[in-house]
Amino acid sequence: MAWFKRDNPPQAKGPDHKVKVPEGLWTKCVSCGETIYTKDIESNLNVCPKCNHHYRVSARRRLELLLDEGSFSEFDAGMVSVDSLAFKDTKSYQDRIDAALAKGGSKDAIICGRGEVEGTPVQICVFDFSFMGGSMGSVVGEKITRGIERALTDRTPVVIVSASGGARMQESILSLMQMAKTSAALAKLREAGLPFISILTDPTTGGVTASFAMLGDINMSEPKALIGFAGPRVIEQTIRQKLPEGFQRAEYLLDHGMVDLIVDRSKMKSQLSGILKMLYR
Repeated sequence: MAWFKRDNPPQAKGPDHKVKVPEGLWTKCVSCGETIYTKDIESNLNVCPKCNHHYRVSARRRLELLLDEGSFSEFDAGMVSVDSLAFKDTKSYQDRIDAALAKGGSKDAIICGRGEVEGTPVQICVFDFSFMGGSMGSVVGEKITRGIERALTDRTPVVIVSASGGARMQESILSLMQMAKTSAALAKLREAGLPFISILTDPTTGGVTASFAMLGDINMSEPKALIGFAGPRVIEQTIRQKLPEGFQRAEYLLDHGMVDLIVDRSKMKSQLSGILKMLYR
């Protein structure tokens, strides 16, 4: 006579049985194809520990990585784009602005303010690619220009971290004017003998590349960042030639003198600090 009740033995699982894995637990690297525990990538500053592929990070995270803790003060946070041209393609520009604002992040495609890099004061502007692809419109140009003007007043260096699809087409000539506006402000900074460090991340393209992003006293880049003006397919169709391997990647630009340094994300702050201490006295 049994004094206890035996549980039913586990049933064998058929060939079609699938184990449910929580979404986002694993990430397949877009570069090396390895499947990696997502938290391992995040703890490695969003860099693949297998192949060193640098994933994009948010503007706020970028500020945390570059600036001393608690040193950042944001300026012009409330500036918002307006549809002054009543532009419409598949949807109105105002609808696109409203959709970007509804995400609850930045009010436009850049965050600007004052901070410190290992004790050195800087005016810093960081693009937010999640807001309409980091495109440069009137607000972006104005915020960058104001940041440069504050640097002139305070006698501090300027750091701009670019991640952009270029000038914002919905603002037409108004967005193109920002190329000249920001470049003119940087000319005043150079006349004052104050350094401008440009950090290029993936992607930096279009009118941003064609203006302030390539005007740094030092142009730094993360590994394998896409940097260029027009896309490679457009260039190939225009010149009717096959482009070299790795064209428009940071390593190619370094070999051809358009980028001065390629720096891993883990070393970017210390490298930036060393350059600032060398150029800013």
